[in-house]
Formats: sequence, structure tokens, C-alpha cells
Amino acid sequence: MIANQYVSRVSLIRDRVASFDQYPSSLPAIRSLDYIELHPKITFFVGENGSGKSTLLEAIAVSLGFNPEGGTRNFNFGTRQSHSRLNEYLRIAKGIKRPNDGFFLRAESFFNVATEIERLDAEPAFGPPLINSYGGRSLHEQSHGESFLALIEKKFRGKGLYILDEPEAALSPQRQLAVMSLLHDLVLDRSQFIIATHSPILMAYPDARIFRCSAAGVEQVAYEDTAHFTVTRDFLADPQSTLKTLLAR
Repeated sequence: MIANQYVSRVSLIRDRVASFDQYPSSLPAIRSLDYIELHPKITFFVGENGSGKSTLLEAIAVSLGFNPEGGTRNFNFGTRQSHSRLNEYLRIAKGIKRPNDGFFLRAESFFNVATEIERLDAEPAFGPPLINSYGGRSLHEQSHGESFLALIEKKFRGKGLYILDEPEAALSPQRQLAVMSLLHDLVLDRSQFIIATHSPILMAYPDARIFRCSAAGVEQVAYEDTAHFTVTRDFLADPQSTLKTLLAR
């Protein structure tokens, strides 16, 4: 499987960083970053809001040629210039083989991707409409969760590099399980995933590498040592006790 890895390492070129006191280099996850060895199948970035996991994921995607707001490498639209310059300080080690497919999914800007697809399809073109590769139905005419599933099930063709930022945002627990099954099919078809997530369901994928972004920096952790797992486990084991503590006044 290592031979099929499209991206193997992400390194911070520290001498290019002008100041570690300015955003985004001031984020603890970036300030202490040296390099990260990615898993050939699935790598997860986890951590609290504001820990830097999505900033790091975005910089990796932009370094690999994806549009900051998401989509394939062919998308170059921009509704608002908001991404950091962190990509300028990263070195990406690539494998021998190049992916045949790729996509950058950002939950917060997927609406903009769907709008861009409709705009492009409204223009004269010689080929079939873009929406055909997403299942043939407008992504705006589906629920957020349905459009996410349509993207993964219809658009992702395999042998690809897929970067997903909080794909669980619009998905019920049952749909998250469905997504895990789809991810596994794509992994079996020689795909590689880099995912930022809060979902204890998705990060339970059995053959993956988990990096926790925190005030201590970026460190590899076991699934059972993530707060997502322990908090969910403890709550489900005794929800009444947890609620009693939380709601005590």
C-alpha cells in the first residue's frame, strides 16, 4: 500500500516563517510543527475548535493545487479571500504515483461549490453538464447531508486523493456509518484520505493515523485516547450523571 501513497509527508519550512507570533504560525499546532508522516490510507486531524486542524488541512489542500473554497483542482472561483498563507511554508512529499482523481471538501463552503457548478453548467459547453458527475441532481435541491453523500458516492471515482474538512457536519450518525463504508470502498480502490473531523464514528476507522492538534502542538494519538472517544463513551455509559453535573445550578 505504501507504493500507492500519493502524499507521504507534510513538513513546515520553519526558516521561511517570518514570525511565530502572527497568525497562522502562532497557532500551537503550527508553532511546534516539524513534519507529519501521513498514513497511506486515512489520516485524521482532530482537536478542539480553533486548534488549527482546519487551517493545516486547508494549507495542505492549497499546496496540492486545490481551490481554497473546495472542489477539484479545476475549480478556481473565489467568493472571499480568507485562506491563510500557511501553504507557502509547507513542503509536501509526494509518492511516485499520481492520483487519478481528487477533491477538497470544506463543509462550510460546499454551498459555494454547488453554486459554482450551476454557474458553469449555465455556460455553453461541448461536454456533458458537470452536475452529471455528482449524480445528475442539483446539489442545492438536496439536503446538506444528501449532497455530501452524493459527492462521495457519485463524484469520487477512486485511485484519488481526497481532503475532507469536517465531512460529518451535515450527517446523522447513521449517515456517518454509510460514509465510512464508502470511504473504505475507495481505500480498497487505492485512494488516500486526509480528514479533519470531530466525529468519533469516522475516526474509528480501523486502519488510520490520528493526529491531535492542541496547545501542546501536533501529536499522534490512539483512537481511545482522543477526547472525542472518551467524552462520548462516558456520556453514553451514564448520561443522567453527566447531565446532572452539567445542569447543576
